Amino acid sequence: MASGPVAQGVAGARSPDVWERSFAPWDCYFAVVWVATVLFALAAESPGTGVRAAAAGLFALLVPWYVAAGRPLLCAQAYGERASVRYLVVLVGLFLPPAVLVGETRLATFALVPQCFMLLPVRHALTAVTVINIVPVAGWAALWRPDAHDVYYNSVFAAVTLVFSAVVGSWIIRIIEQSAGRAELVAELDASREAVSRLSAERGALAERERFAREIHDTLAQGFTSLLMLAQVVETEIGTDDERARGHCALMARTARENLAEARALVAGGAPADLHDSSLPDAVRRLAARHAEQTGAGAAVEVTGTVRGLPAAVEVVVLRTCQEALANARRHAGPAADVALGLDYGTGLLWLRVRDTGRGFDPERPATGYGLAGLRARAAEMGGEARVESAPGLGTTVTVRLPLEAAR
Repeated sequence: MASGPVAQGVAGARSPDVWERSFAPWDCYFAVVWVATVLFALAAESPGTGVRAAAAGLFALLVPWYVAAGRPLLCAQAYGERASVRYLVVLVGLFLPPAVLVGETRLATFALVPQCFMLLPVRHALTAVTVINIVPVAGWAALWRPDAHDVYYNSVFAAVTLVFSAVVGSWIIRIIEQSAGRAELVAELDASREAVSRLSAERGALAERERFAREIHDTLAQGFTSLLMLAQVVETEIGTDDERARGHCALMARTARENLAEARALVAGGAPADLHDSSLPDAVRRLAARHAEQTGAGAAVEVTGTVRGLPAAVEVVVLRTCQEALANARRHAGPAADVALGLDYGTGLLWLRVRDTGRGFDPERPATGYGLAGLRARAAEMGGEARVESAPGLGTTVTVRLPLEAAR
């Protein structure tokens, strides 16, 4: 592969497109230089008309060679150095005879020099440029034996064009290196953007899974647990207390309908069924009444402060916390454990307290379930906090504090 700047630059992301878009001006530049060269060669004062025409004809062969071999190499994303050398050797071979015959033909060096720097490493390009600038003058002087003044003039012109070629070549290399640097930067940015998008999607999927896990745990799982407990109660009542069994069966049916409504709300992404067309205190009272009906224990609700509409996210956190605390009381507090729920609307805070008089537990013991962790996570998402206080034989108190202004 070529080790020149183009080969290094165009391999980067998007650089082939940029290079191809920017190469059309080079085509125009080469065409202008070559047309001007032919016109200058034909208009030269010497040598004769036949020699000038022959030189112009030989020089014209550069154009199909450039179109067939040169331009594809210059525009290619990658190319072999051997192919580049072969192209330039033929190009210089076609250029030298007319340049030796007619001095004005040396104007074409302004088109050949950029191609050398585009296709070759710097050291090899400088060698080719030196040949292009010096050999035609030396050959012209040896062939036509001009006077000293003309030799001096053409030698100075060759030296100036050689210096100009080195300057232009350095500029070309700098431009291509900058383009390569930008291409690498664009590739890195694209890769970073893809990584950020992938990580964002993964994080979003994980957050959505966690949200669904909490919702399912606090709604459907709690409902199914209630159904299972009621089914066990009904089994013991059949044949001994059919009236109570029928009442519990009706409660099971109502619980199943409520669970179905919660499932539909969860799928639709709307508010919980208990909050639909209802205030938060009313929803909490319904949860308490349902708990009392299922367990036969007392469930009191106290609401203090000025009741007002709150952001839906805050009300969902409060409702899910009540559901989790009541479910834990049904499972762990023991039979006939009374529950007291307190809802306090403060100026900038909303407090929820759920206390049961059941068995309690050791809060230092590692939790094995998802409920308490999900309860704390919900409160933290709203900028609040959740505390669980308990001790064996002294019941359990769940306290949640939510800042209302931050939630809005």
